[in-house]
Amino acid sequence: MEQKRLTKRDEPVKESASNLGRNRKNRSIQATRSLEKKVILQDNPNKAGFRSLSAGEVSRLIDQGCRCDDWSKVEVAEGFDPAWICATYFSGDIRLGVFKKQVEFFGGVKKPAGISNASLHNCTIGNNVYINEVKNYIANYTIEDDVVIDNVDMLAVGGESSFGNGTEVAVLNEAGGREIPIYDNLSSHTAYIIACYRNRPRVIDNLKKMIAEYTKSVTSSVGLVGQRARLINCRTIKNVKLGPACHIEGIDRLENGSVNSCPEDPVYIGPSVIAEDFICCSGSKVTDGTIICKCFVGQGTVLAKHYSAENSIYFANCGGFHGEACSVFAGPYTVTHHKSTLLIAGLFSFLNAGSGSNQSNHMYKLGPVHQGVVERGSKTASDSYILWPAKVGAFTVVMGRHYRNSDTSDLPFSYLIEHEDESILVPAVNLRSVGTVRDARKWPRRDRRKNPTKLDYINFKLLSPYTIQKMLNGQRLLEELRATSGETSDYYTYHSVKIKNSSLEEGIKLYQLGIYKFLGNCLIKRLEDKQLKNIDELVEDLRPQTELGRGKWVDLAGLFAPEEAVHKMLNDIETGAINALRQVDEAFKSMHESYPKFEWAWARHILEQQLGKAADGITGKDIINLINKWKESVVELDEKLFADSRKEFTATARIGYGLDGDRESKQADFEQVRGRFDDNRFVSEIRQHIITKTRLADELVTRMEKLL
Repeated sequence: MEQKRLTKRDEPVKESASNLGRNRKNRSIQATRSLEKKVILQDNPNKAGFRSLSAGEVSRLIDQGCRCDDWSKVEVAEGFDPAWICATYFSGDIRLGVFKKQVEFFGGVKKPAGISNASLHNCTIGNNVYINEVKNYIANYTIEDDVVIDNVDMLAVGGESSFGNGTEVAVLNEAGGREIPIYDNLSSHTAYIIACYRNRPRVIDNLKKMIAEYTKSVTSSVGLVGQRARLINCRTIKNVKLGPACHIEGIDRLENGSVNSCPEDPVYIGPSVIAEDFICCSGSKVTDGTIICKCFVGQGTVLAKHYSAENSIYFANCGGFHGEACSVFAGPYTVTHHKSTLLIAGLFSFLNAGSGSNQSNHMYKLGPVHQGVVERGSKTASDSYILWPAKVGAFTVVMGRHYRNSDTSDLPFSYLIEHEDESILVPAVNLRSVGTVRDARKWPRRDRRKNPTKLDYINFKLLSPYTIQKMLNGQRLLEELRATSGETSDYYTYHSVKIKNSSLEEGIKLYQLGIYKFLGNCLIKRLEDKQLKNIDELVEDLRPQTELGRGKWVDLAGLFAPEEAVHKMLNDIETGAINALRQVDEAFKSMHESYPKFEWAWARHILEQQLGKAADGITGKDIINLINKWKESVVELDEKLFADSRKEFTATARIGYGLDGDRESKQADFEQVRGRFDDNRFVSEIRQHIITKTRLADELVTRMEKLL
């Protein structure tokens, strides 16, 4: 049987070894003789450890069903054995490694490394690579050691490609204006600056120039499949860079992207995925028919179960399942887990989106230009709806449907509830919710990132200068509302939300408890294990290491920082003092590592305000008074958490247990599944927390009394 001709597009077509005729041996001998002078007698020196094929090796390859337009363009490593290559078509410049190992597959199946039933064009193949059943071809790729490529339709790079780097993603505003050019090492903080600081155009321009330079540096006409990567049962992969140890399985199509896997934290892209113009970071997982277009998938992020996203960016440990997203800035730990949930044109972080959660930016006349912000730690209940533009304060629970453009950013830890088409706010009530504390504790434990290099610097603190400054603003705001509207008002109105009189009074008290708790925490940490001899030593120990941090704080999508420090960095970017992406990252790292000293500088400043005197004039008695208030606040808040926990064990909570039994059966069934209140781990932690904090307070008071 004659060899198949090339297609009109000159695409190489392999010939199965089973179709070779008995006369192949005679033809191979003739081909070998004609190539002998061209291959063996040429005096070509080795190139970087590679050599030309010998005439015998060419003959052996032809015998095994291999074809090549020009065998002189095929080079091999020392130790190369042609026995493990069959039914393969070579074109362009080819370099082949050594194939000696057995490759293990799922189920314990082992096969020898080598190449069979494939077409390769302009490829470098590393040692102990397994390539089999390539339906079309592999073109313009460097394939490193120990890679497995089995049953793949196409793997090719066509022309110059940046592999997803430089792709502009239209976050927050569907109509544009906040585009972020994604790149391999994009952090949530850099993205936040580019998206949200458009009032500093020179900063944005300079950052985009840095990203453009990086994009240029990684642009190439040759793709990469990193060491130990596995591509199994895949269809089309075009212009994609595949990092070490990644596992690509059963995908439909990957195009113009980077899979930034690493051995410590591989990337998995699974069945039926379609991804265009994308970057996936280490430890990420995209699978189960997920469709993404113009997306950045951060470290440890999982997108699965037919999720779809467009023009969206996800940072560390996000989760997207079943639902959809459009123009979303998903800061760390943004999670949506339900088929009916849509996140659109919003900025989120540490979000838990309930089923049917939705936002709308379609009440427009000039296009979909509206956007919204849901600050860190918030939750949306089932079937919640928010009409953009709106801003939701940190650690707020949103319930019901809200049709007015509210701003509750200075009223954190609240409930935003719908009642008779009105938006009702219950300030600070989430401070006494056991769910809030549970969330704050679970996030560090659920950090999936194993890569030694973390792209996002995440501060997990529940009480921080960022949240406490909002409590101070909220407390002041509520007091002003009460003063202006009168204490006898049933409801107060603020930014399109209504606040009930009793809720306002309770909110003021709860915010004060939170403020005292934070200040006491900082003070105890500052004076821990300090055996002070006199007031002068106390004053010295309370002195901050820096004056930076006394003013406003911001949350840069996971990173708490003083606004002054952020502006200093932005000024350096404007002037060119910071002119490389590495320096930008170092600036964020410095802010993150400096958090403790920044925090104390801010806390000391607030402490002065609360005491009504300069820190240099603080006495031991002042410290004792503050610590006693701290102890009272901690105990009171813990008791509220304790009471909130008990609700999970009431008779109402037992509905649905012991389906076919009496009351005793229901109780027994409940306890087998949920446990007993007194034995609950979290309840025990609250009890222990009260004991521990009380001891700390009493011990510090004893030390302060010696200074009186």
